[in-house]
Amino acid sequence: MSSSLTIIVAMDAHRGIGIRNTLPWHLPEDLAHFKRTTSGHPIIMGRKTFDSIGRALPNRRNIVITRNPDWRHDGVESAPSLAAAAAMVGAAEAFIIGGAEIYAAAQAMAERMIVTEIAQSFDCDAFFPPFDRQQWQEVSRENHHSAANGLDYAFVVYQRR
Repeated sequence: MSSSLTIIVAMDAHRGIGIRNTLPWHLPEDLAHFKRTTSGHPIIMGRKTFDSIGRALPNRRNIVITRNPDWRHDGVESAPSLAAAAAMVGAAEAFIIGGAEIYAAAQAMAERMIVTEIAQSFDCDAFFPPFDRQQWQEVSRENHHSAANGLDYAFVVYQRR
């Protein structure tokens, strides 16, 4: 049985997701949402995303996609491709957590996207790839305002049509 892949991403108003391998915003509510949503599930990421986090995330099976067959890190499994990583998780729901190259590859395979849409633009050098809204249906939206920094944002779930 194939895995169920869900993309989870926070992006700004222009689909920006990062700058110099870091998040360009501080949104504690989104970090808590990410932790709640992915806890107990496998997470799949590219090596640069893993490097930006710097450690295996607890209570999750961490799988890093890397072209380097010798790459190793404690508490982390590696895979040479997104397809190989998906095969490793079997029937489990797994979350694709970045970066841009992995998101682009995952769009054709994912069944669901959980997107934190931040209603502001930031200086970014990495972007979430455009997605065909004909292929994705918005199934839920929760609008929020961050007390921590005044940002307006929404947690949006898209399901593949």
